[in-house]
Amino acid sequence: MIRPFYQVLLVLALPWVWVRLFVRARREPAYRQRRAERFGHVPPGLSTGVIWFHTVSAGETNAAAPVIRAVQERFPDDTFLVTTMTPTGSARVASLLGDTVEHCYAPYDYPWAVARFLRHVRPRALILMETELWPNLVEQTASSGASVYLVNARLSERSYRGYRRIGSLVRRMLGRIDGILCQYDDTAARFRSLGAKSVEVTGSVKFDAEMPPDGFGVGDLGFGDAPVWIAGSTHGGEEAVVLDAHRQLRDRFPEAGLILVPRHPERAADVGRVVRDHGFSTGLLSERATGVDVLLGDVMGTLAHLYPHAGVAFVGGSLDGTGGHNPIEAAVHGVPVLMGPTRHDVEEICARFAAAGCFYPVEDAHDIARIVGELFADPMRRAKEGAAAKSVVDANRGARQAVVNRLCSWLGASEGSAAH
Repeated sequence: MIRPFYQVLLVLALPWVWVRLFVRARREPAYRQRRAERFGHVPPGLSTGVIWFHTVSAGETNAAAPVIRAVQERFPDDTFLVTTMTPTGSARVASLLGDTVEHCYAPYDYPWAVARFLRHVRPRALILMETELWPNLVEQTASSGASVYLVNARLSERSYRGYRRIGSLVRRMLGRIDGILCQYDDTAARFRSLGAKSVEVTGSVKFDAEMPPDGFGVGDLGFGDAPVWIAGSTHGGEEAVVLDAHRQLRDRFPEAGLILVPRHPERAADVGRVVRDHGFSTGLLSERATGVDVLLGDVMGTLAHLYPHAGVAFVGGSLDGTGGHNPIEAAVHGVPVLMGPTRHDVEEICARFAAAGCFYPVEDAHDIARIVGELFADPMRRAKEGAAAKSVVDANRGARQAVVNRLCSWLGASEGSAAH
C-alpha cells in the first residue's frame, strides 16, 4: 500500500518541484541550467554500459573522487559516469575528475524520468554514496540488470526512525541493493534492522580525504599575527549567528579576524551585506582582499586551503537543521572544531572527535564566542586539541582501500556473470 501512495505523492509534488527549481534558480542561477537532465534527458553523446557513481553534492563528491580514481585503475576499459543533484556537486566533479569521467545530473525519482535515463545510459552497475536512496531509482536500475551498491553508507537515528515508518517500501528498496558498505557498526545494525541483507562495515572514506589541488592559490590572507578563526560551509541564517559571535569575540580580541565561507559561493554577495550590516569591513577571496575584518571565501574548492589559516573552526550546516557538514576537513589540519546542535549527518564522526577532547557542541553566538575566546587565550591548549583532532583523523584512515577492494570484487563478479 505504501508504494502506490509514494507514487501518488510524487505526482502531486511535481508542480512544487518546478516551483522549487524556479525559486532556487533565482537565488542560485546555476539551477536554471540543464533542467531537462533532472527529468531523465541525458546530454548528447553520453556513453552506455557505464559504471555509474551517484554522489549528490560537493561533500559526497570530495569523498568519492579518490575511490572513483582507484576503481578506474582496476577497470581501465570501462567508462565511468558520475551524477550529482546540485551545481556545487557538478562543479566538484569537473574540478576533481575532469574528463576522466562523464557527468550529468541524476533524474528525479519519477518512474518515467528514471526509465528515460536508464534507456539511454544502460549502466552495468550503480554505486550510491552515503544515503542517497530513492525507491524508483534503486528498483528500476536493479530491474534493468545492473548491480546496485551503497558505499560509505550512513544512517542516523533520526533517519532510521523515519524509514521505519515506511518499512515495507524501504525493505523492498533495500532488497534490490546487492551490497552495502557502512561507515560504522551502528549504521550497519540500522540497515540490517530495516531488512538489508549484504551489509559490511568498512569505516568512513572521508577520513582518507586527499588535499585537493589549490588551483586558485590561496596564499597569504593578510591577517598578520592576529588570531583568526573560520566558519566553513555556512548556510543562510548561520552567518548572522557567527557574526554576532565575532562581535563578542572582538571585545576581548580587537584584532581577531574571521574567514567566512558560505557553503554555496554564489551567496557571497548576500552574505557580504549581512557582514556589513553587522558593522564589519569585508572583502572577497576572489579579489584577494586584505586588511578586512571578515574575509569572504567565495571561490569553490578553496575551503580545505583556508582551514590551515585558522586556529579554531566552526563547521556549518549545524545551526539551521541541515545536519552538519564534514568536520574532518578542519581537523586534518590540526584545528579544533565547533558545531551546532543539528549534527545527525556526521554524528558518528563528531563522537570520535568529542572522545578525543577536541570537539565543542555549541548552541548560539555566546557559546561560539566563549569557546573561541578560551582557545585564543590559551595557545598551548589550542595546539594540544588541534594535535588530538589530527590524531583522530590519522587513526581512522584506511577505509578507502577497504571500500575499493570490496567494490572492485563486486564489480569483477558482476562483470563475469554478465559475460556469461
